Amino acid sequence: MELDIDGKHYFCETRDITRPFPSRMPLENPDDEFVWNGWFSMPFRSIGLPYHCVTLLQGFAECRNFGSLGQVEGIVALTARRSRLHPGTRYLARGLNSCFSTGNEVECEQLVWVPKKAGQSVPFNTYIWRRGTIPIWWGAELKLMAAEAEIYVSDRDPYKGSAQYFHRLSKRYDARNLDASVGGNQRKNGSVPIFCMNLLRNGQGKSESILVQHFVECINYIRSIKKLPSTRIHLINYDWHASTKLKGEQQTIEELWTLLEHPTTSIGISEGDYLPSRQRTKDCWGEVIYNNDFEGAFCLRSHQNGVIRYNCADSLDRTNAASYFGALQVFVEQCRRLGISLDSDRAYSYQSPDNYSGYTAPLPPGWEKKSDAVTGKAFYVDHNTKTTTWTHPCPDKPWKRFDMNFDEFRRSTILSPVSQLADLFLLAGDIHATLYTGSKAMHSQILSIFNEEAGTFKQYSQNLKITLQRRYQNAVVDSSRQKQLEMFLGSRLFKHLPSIPVQPLSVLSRPSGFFLKPVANIFPDCDGGASLLSFKKKDVIWVCPQADVVELLVYLAEPCHVCQLLVTISHGADDSTYPSTVDVRTGQDLDSLKLVVEGANIPMCAKGTNLLIPLPGPISAEDMAITGAGARLHSQDASTLSLLYDFEEVEGELDFLTRVVALTFYPALSERSLVTLGEIEILGACLPWSGAFIGEGCGAKLIEFSKKSQKESNPFMSNPESNPFSGSCLSNDNVLPSDERGISGNQFVDLLTVRDTFNEPPSHPLAENVTYDGDDLLDFLDQAVVEYHGAENDGKIFPEAEKTLANGNQQYISHLKYLAGADLRKRLDFREAMELEIERLQLNLSAADRDRALLSVGIDPASINPNLLLGESYMNRLCRIANSLALLGQASLEDRITAAIGLENTDNTIIDFWNITGLREKCLGGMCEVHAETEVAATPFSTVSSASSQLSLLCSQCERKVCKVCCAGKGALLLMSYISRDPPSYGGVQSQGGSNHGGQVDVSTNRLTAIDGIICKRCCKGTVLDALMLDYIRVLTSLRRSARAGDAAYTALYQVMGSSLRDYPSERNRYSDPKRAVIVKRQLLKGEESLAEFPFASLLHSVPTAVGSASSLSLLAPLTFGSQHSYWKAPASATSVELVIALGTLSDVSGVIMLVSPCGYSAADAPSVQIWASNKIQKEERSCMGKWDIQSLIASSSEFYGQEKLAGENKVPRHIRFAFRNPVRCRIIWIKNPFSQLNRRASFGGSTESEPCIHARRILVVGSMVKKETELSQGSDQINLRNLTDRVPQFNRFKVPIEAERLMDNDLTLEQYLSPLSPLIAGFRLDAFSAIKPRVTHSPLPDAYTQDALSLMDERYISPAVLHIQVSALQDSHKMVTVGEYQLPEAKPGTAMYFDFHRKIQARRVTFRLLGDVTAFVDDPAEQEDPNFRTSLVAAGLSLSNRIKLYHYDADQYDRGKWPNFSAV
Repeated sequence: MELDIDGKHYFCETRDITRPFPSRMPLENPDDEFVWNGWFSMPFRSIGLPYHCVTLLQGFAECRNFGSLGQVEGIVALTARRSRLHPGTRYLARGLNSCFSTGNEVECEQLVWVPKKAGQSVPFNTYIWRRGTIPIWWGAELKLMAAEAEIYVSDRDPYKGSAQYFHRLSKRYDARNLDASVGGNQRKNGSVPIFCMNLLRNGQGKSESILVQHFVECINYIRSIKKLPSTRIHLINYDWHASTKLKGEQQTIEELWTLLEHPTTSIGISEGDYLPSRQRTKDCWGEVIYNNDFEGAFCLRSHQNGVIRYNCADSLDRTNAASYFGALQVFVEQCRRLGISLDSDRAYSYQSPDNYSGYTAPLPPGWEKKSDAVTGKAFYVDHNTKTTTWTHPCPDKPWKRFDMNFDEFRRSTILSPVSQLADLFLLAGDIHATLYTGSKAMHSQILSIFNEEAGTFKQYSQNLKITLQRRYQNAVVDSSRQKQLEMFLGSRLFKHLPSIPVQPLSVLSRPSGFFLKPVANIFPDCDGGASLLSFKKKDVIWVCPQADVVELLVYLAEPCHVCQLLVTISHGADDSTYPSTVDVRTGQDLDSLKLVVEGANIPMCAKGTNLLIPLPGPISAEDMAITGAGARLHSQDASTLSLLYDFEEVEGELDFLTRVVALTFYPALSERSLVTLGEIEILGACLPWSGAFIGEGCGAKLIEFSKKSQKESNPFMSNPESNPFSGSCLSNDNVLPSDERGISGNQFVDLLTVRDTFNEPPSHPLAENVTYDGDDLLDFLDQAVVEYHGAENDGKIFPEAEKTLANGNQQYISHLKYLAGADLRKRLDFREAMELEIERLQLNLSAADRDRALLSVGIDPASINPNLLLGESYMNRLCRIANSLALLGQASLEDRITAAIGLENTDNTIIDFWNITGLREKCLGGMCEVHAETEVAATPFSTVSSASSQLSLLCSQCERKVCKVCCAGKGALLLMSYISRDPPSYGGVQSQGGSNHGGQVDVSTNRLTAIDGIICKRCCKGTVLDALMLDYIRVLTSLRRSARAGDAAYTALYQVMGSSLRDYPSERNRYSDPKRAVIVKRQLLKGEESLAEFPFASLLHSVPTAVGSASSLSLLAPLTFGSQHSYWKAPASATSVELVIALGTLSDVSGVIMLVSPCGYSAADAPSVQIWASNKIQKEERSCMGKWDIQSLIASSSEFYGQEKLAGENKVPRHIRFAFRNPVRCRIIWIKNPFSQLNRRASFGGSTESEPCIHARRILVVGSMVKKETELSQGSDQINLRNLTDRVPQFNRFKVPIEAERLMDNDLTLEQYLSPLSPLIAGFRLDAFSAIKPRVTHSPLPDAYTQDALSLMDERYISPAVLHIQVSALQDSHKMVTVGEYQLPEAKPGTAMYFDFHRKIQARRVTFRLLGDVTAFVDDPAEQEDPNFRTSLVAAGLSLSNRIKLYHYDADQYDRGKWPNFSAV
C-alpha cells in the first residue's frame, strides 16, 4: 500500500477531537464518521488494548499565535475533519453515496482562546462550518479531448438520501436543548438552520448549471416530504467565478459578506471558559462539560445552533476561498468577544452607544458591571486581573465589519492576525486538494489579497501546472488510490482481499505446544523435536532414522477445533527423503483420537516450501456411505459439478476441546530409508475461555449465544425481522393507507413457485429427470447403510420405513408428497427441487439425513438434485447472477451499517432481502393486483394467507398494489439494475476491480447499493427470482454451518462448566466473587504460580466421571468460576482414578494442592495419593514424587470431615497440600487416587452407605514457570547433518515427451498422448493452482448471527474445500486403469509439486481429472486481466492447461542418448 499518511492525519491522546470542541464524550467513544483507522485498530481492541492505537483523523490541524507590539494576545487553531463515509478521489467520489454522505465532506472548526497563566480560567470560543460536494446523485466523466469533465445527474431517484444527509447535519449541530444560558443578542431558535452557500457556475451553457437546478429541486423535494420538521434548509446561489471575472475579487468578497451576514449571525458561535479546577463549576452559568480524560471542566455559556455549508463542484478551490472570507468575519468577532481588539484605528474601535441606537455591548468573560455608590457612575470589574476601569472593555458593535466594504475592512483591521489565518487556510486547502485530487489547491492567490505580494504570472503558471497534474492523477492514478483508501478503511475487503478471513486461525502448536513423545533423530544430541514446533528455526532439518513410519504426538497450547496442518518442506539435495503421505488424528486426549485425514499427499517440493493441508472434522462412516450415494449411482463416469451449491455436503464433527494431534508420516520410498522433517504448525479456532470464566467480553457473548442456539432449533426462520436488509427500505410512498389494505394473507410467503408468470422465461428447456428400474435401485440399496424391505420400487411409500423416520424426516417427506404427489410419481422441476431443499434446510436436516429419508421411500437423491436439473447455459448465467448478488448484498450491508452513523436506526420493513417463505403460501387475491402466486391446486396441504401478508404495497415499477406474497425480495432491486447492464454510474468511472466469480461487479463505495422500494414478481425477470432462491439456499447452508459451530461451542462449554453453564450468569453472581477468588488464590499459592489451569493445562487421558458430577476438566478450572457446591466425583465402581495433567508450559513444580469437595471425607473413606512427574508420556520415564495417605493427613484435623461450612470473607477453602521434597522441572504430572481398602464405608459424596467414592473440587499444581529454555548446542552434528543432506540424489527427473494433449470438462480434464517408445513414467509434476477460496459466497446472514456465529470460525474452516487429482492410464490392453488419486495440498501459486506413482507405468494415454470441491474456488480478481472475458464458472486458475508434465527417472548415463528430446523437469 502506497497511501500517503504523513502530514495529512492527526490525533490526540488525551481528548476526543472527533466532535466539536469541547467534546462531551470520553476519548474511548469517538464519532465513527471521522475515525479513519477504526479497522486497523480493531485487533487491538478485541484483545483488550483499546488505547494501543490512537484515534486517527484525516485532514488538517494547526494553530497560530497572534497579537500586537510583540505580545501574544490570542491563539487561533484551525482543525478540519474529513468524513470517511464517502472516501475516494475526485472523479470516483462525488455527490451522494448509499451512506448518505457526499464526496470530500469536511467539518471545519475555528477555535480562538486567550492564553492565561497556570491556574487561571481560559476563555475561548469556536465556530464550525462544513464543506462538501452537492448532496445529490451526480457524477462527472473525463473526456480525453475535452477541457472539462462532462457532468451528469442520475435520472433515477437523484435525491435519494439527501434528506438523510441533512438530517445527520441537523442532529450534529442542534443546540436547542443544551443546558446553557442565552446571553447577548443570541436568542433561542425553534429550529436548526442549515445554510447552503452554493458557489457553482450558473450561467447559460455552463456545465455546472445542471447541478444548480437540481440542487434547488432537491431542497424543494426535502421540504415537500416534510421529514425534517425541525430543520430549515436555506440555499444561497452565488456564482463565484462569474462574479470574480465581471466584478473583480474585492467586490466579489463584499457581496459574499453581504450574503453571509444573516446566516452567520443567525447560527452564532460557541463561547465558554476552561476551568482548571472543577470546584469552580458551581459559579458557572452555562453548560458544564467534564470527564475523566482531562482535569478541570469546561463551562459553555452559548452554543452555535446550525451550520453554514459551502460547496462548489469539487469542494476545493472556490470552497476554500469562500469559507476563508466567511471565517475571517467570524474570527474578528471571536477576538472582539474575547477582549482582543483587531482595530488598527481608534476611529473604528470605540463608538458611543448613541451611534448604535442604545446598543450595550456584552462584557468579556470574567468582567462585571457595577455602579459607584456615591456618584452612581458605572464602572467595570475585571475579576481575571482583579482591576477596575471606568471604560467599557469592549464597547464595539458585534459583527460590525459585515457593514464595511473591502477597503474599510483592510484599513480598520490589524492585518498580521489576518495573515496568520490566511496561512492556515492555504495549508488546509493544499491538504484537502492533495487528498482529493493528488495535487495542491488552485486559485489560492485570493487568500493573500490583503498582502498584495502574490505575482499574477507566477500564480497563472502554477495553476496551469496543477491542472495538468490533476488530469494525469485523475486519469491514471485515481483508481489505485481509491482502492488504497477503501483498504485503509477496511471497506469492500471482500473485493480487495477476497480470500483473507475475518477471523484468522491461531497457531496452537506454539509457543507452549510440545511433543508428548520424543521424536527420534539419528544424532544423539537433540532437543527431542522441540525445534520442529519453533518458528525461530524455519530452516530446521530433522533427520529421522530408518523406519516404516514416523509418528508425532503434539500437545496443543490451547483447546481448539483443528482446521489446518502446515508443513514446511525441509531436506537436502535429495527431496525423496521427505515423507510422501500423512495421516492425521485429533482428539481431546490420547484415548479419544479420531481419524481426520488419511493418506494426505505431501508432494516433493523445493526446500522451504510451505504446504497447507485442510483438516475437516471426523466424518461418520455411515454418512460417507449414504450422502451422495444415490446421486452417484448412475453417474459413475460423469464428472458432475455442484455449480449451484454443494448438494452432497458431508458434515464433519466439530470439537473445540481438541488438545492432542497425532501425525503419522510415511516415507516416500518403499524401502526403509531416512526421513527428513521440517517445521510443523497446527492451526485451529479457539474459544475465548478466559472471558467465559469471568463472564466478560467475547466469552460472555459466546455463552449467551451458545445457550440461545440450544433454545432455538432454527432461529433464522423464527425471527424474520432479524434480516440485515430490513433497514429503512420501506418508504411511506410504498405503503398504502390502512383502509386500502387487504384483510387476508399469511405472514409467510412462497417466493418462487411461479410457473409461467416470468417476464423472461428460461432460454432453455429444463433437463429432464431420468427414471430408473426398481431392480437397479434396489441393488444399490442392498449395499447402502439404510435398508428397507418390501415389493418392487413402484413409487409407493414404505410404511415400515416411514415409521422409523424422525420428526424432521417425516416433515420432509410430507413436503415431498406435496410437490410430487401422494404416490411420489411426479417428477420435480428445478424450482420445485429448490423449494424442497429450502424446506430441508429450514428443518435443519443434513444432506445425509435427507438421503436417508429419500432412500427409505425409494427415491434416488439424484432425481431432486437442482445441479442436475438445468441446462448448462442457463446454469452458468444463474450462477453468475447469484454470485453477483452475493457481492452486491455484502456491499449493501456495509453501506447500511455505515449510513447508520449519526442517524437513528429505522428498521420497519416487512419485505426482507429474499422474501422466501412457506412452501404452501399463495396469494388469495384481496387487494392485490399482481396475482403472481395464484396457480395452486386445491390440496389438503394448502394454507390460507394471513392478513399481515396481504398488506397492500405499491410496486415501484408498475405502480400496482401488491401483497407481500407477490413481492420479490429486496435483493431483486439490486439484481435488476445489474442484469440490465445499465447501472447508475454515480461515481463517474466504473470500478476497476471486483470479484464476481466469473464476471465483473462494481461494488465500489461510490455506487448505489441502497435497496429502497418494492418490486413485484411480475416486474422481475425469471433469472432474478431464481437467483434469489439460490442465494437463499446458500445462506441457509451457511447458517447451518454456523449453527453447527454454535452447537459445538455449547458442547465444549458444557463439558468444562457443566451445570454452571445452564444457570449462567445467575450462579456465577451468586457464588463467585472474582476479587475474593483472587485473594483466596493468593493465600493458597503462597507466592507461587498456578501451573495447571484450564485452558492452558488439560488432561491427557479420559477420567471416569459419575452421573450428575461436574466434569473432570472442572478440576483444572480457575477458582473464579463455578459454584462452591460443585465438584467432581468418580463412579462408585471406580476403585482407582489416574489424572494425567499436561502443564501449560515447562515448569519447576514444587507440589500439588487438592481442594476438598464440599461433602468432605468420612472417618474411614480417604484414598491415598501417588504423584509422578515427567516430560514425556511414557510411564517408564516418569519419576515418583511421593505417596501420601489422606487418612493419616486429616486424622489430626476435623475440618475435613463432613459437609463444608459456609466460608467467611476471604477464608481459604479446605485443601490438602502435597509438597515435593525438591522442585522438579517437568511438563506432565501424574496423580493416582487409589483406595487403600475396597470395603470402606462411603464418603459423603457416595450415593449409598456401601459405595466408596473418589472426589475432589480442584487440583492446583504449584511452582514456577521456566521463563526461557536453554538451547542445546549440536556442535559437530551440524557438520554431519550438512554432509548427509548435501548428497547428490540417486535419480534425476526428465520430461517425458508427448505427442498431443486435449483439454475437456472446463479444462478440468487433461488427456496426454504418448509415443509407443516412451520410457516408463515415474510420476508427474503439477504447478500449484492460482485460484482462491472466496470469503463471500452469498448475501450476508441476519445481523444477530453475523456478529456472533461467524466470530467463532470462518465457515470455510467448518466445511473445508479439498481438491483431488485422479490419474488414469490407457495401457496396451486398451483399458483405462486408475493409477492413483492424490489429495492436493494448498501452496503458493506456481509451486512445482512432484508426485511419484506407486509403480512405473507404460501407457499410450494418460488422463488427469481434477475432482473435489472445484466450485469452491474462484479466480483472484487482482490476477484477472479481463474479468468479463471468461464465460465458464469454473475458475481459470484451476485449469490444467500447461500445468502438468510427466517425468521419468534417468539412472543410467547410457540411456540418455536414446531420448534426444529430454529435458529436466
